[in-house]
Parts: sequence; C-alpha cells; structure tokens
Amino acid sequence: MTIIDTPSPNWDERALPVSMIVLHYTGMPDAEGAIARLRDPEAKVSCHYLVAEDGTVLRMVAEDKRAWHAGRSHWRTIDDVNSASIGIEIVNPGHEWGYRPFPDEQMAAVIALVADIKQRHAVTRGNVVGHSDIAPARKRDPGELFPWGDLARLRLALPRPTKGLMDPHWTEAGFCLALERFGYDVGDRMAAIMAFQRRFRPELVDGEIDAECRMILLALLLPKPRGDD
Repeated sequence: MTIIDTPSPNWDERALPVSMIVLHYTGMPDAEGAIARLRDPEAKVSCHYLVAEDGTVLRMVAEDKRAWHAGRSHWRTIDDVNSASIGIEIVNPGHEWGYRPFPDEQMAAVIALVADIKQRHAVTRGNVVGHSDIAPARKRDPGELFPWGDLARLRLALPRPTKGLMDPHWTEAGFCLALERFGYDVGDRMAAIMAFQRRFRPELVDGEIDAECRMILLALLLPKPRGDD
C-alpha cells in the first residue's frame, strides 16, 4: 500500500495510547475541498489518513500525534477519543452533498489500512467504530451505506449478529442502559438508538426500539469464545 505524505498542522500530543480506529466520511462536495480544509490551520480539524475514491491514501498526521477528527465524543470509558484513536477520513460527499456508495477501489484501500493499524496497535474489533458511534447526537458518518460487513468478514470490525438471537424484551430504559454498557453515549437517547441502527441494522434507521434491535444488542453483549479482538 502506497501512502502519500500530505501533512496537516492540526495536531497536538497524545494523552492516551492508541486503542481505537474511527472511520469518517469527508462530507464535502469533493476531495480537493476536504483536503484543503483538513490542512487549514483556521479550521482546526484533521485526520491521520484520508482515503480517496480511487484508493489513494494520504497521511496527514503521524500516528503518534493526536489528530483533531473526533470532536466531542465518547466510546466505552473514553472521553478524549482524539487521544486514543487513529482517525481515517473516507472521501464521500455524505448526506448533505449526495451520499453515495463507497467504490471498490476505495474500500480495498480502507480495508488494507484498517488491517495494518489494527494489527500494529492491537485494536479490538469492538473499538473499530464510526464517527456516529462516538458522537451520535452530532454525526451520521460514515453512514448506512458504509459496508461494515466487508470489514467484519475479515475480523476488522464487529459483525452484525444473525444466529441464535433471543429477545430480552427490554423497556426503552433497559435498552438504553444496555446500549450504554456496550459503549454508546445515551445522553440523547434517540440519537444513540439511531446510531446503533445505522451501524448494525442500516436498512431501517428509524429510532424505534423493536425486537430485532433488542436481539442484536443482546447478542453483541453476550460473551463470545474469541471476544471482540
């Protein structure tokens, strides 16, 4: 995998070791505009890597530095997600500019990059997440069209549970308590539920807690023989 250095000045020092990978879409009309913004000192945003639609990978911040990609966010016990994560921006106009599927060439590069980072930093599958997972009240990326299943089949992300599902019949409060236990910030319950659906049941993102949502979440919380490595 060829990586092109395209430095951004928008970084500072880490306060935590790397334990997460956060995937974003750029959410801008074109790659050029996204790259310019990620390198603009006034914007105060950046990422470690950007993956273009043709599969080109740019390195914008060194992995040992804290890129500014997550903003206000939380995952599991971590509030300073920027310090604990590698941020990958994936070029896509997003929901505001004509959201579309991610090309095969782009996804091949994303998969190779995630695999390399995951192995080197011993990131668990449960900590390979989307921006919407760590900031559900603010973000929707990488969105319901992102092919998480492709990563899951290679053990690079958690799969959507499909077998042996049981309905725990949780109330809304019980579901949200379980969702918080899994890792989400449930301060905005509706946003957290929709972020969960976007990640694990993307064909129907309606904010409604139905039996399928309850069963998927229970299956994700149950101990697995190999954990979520």
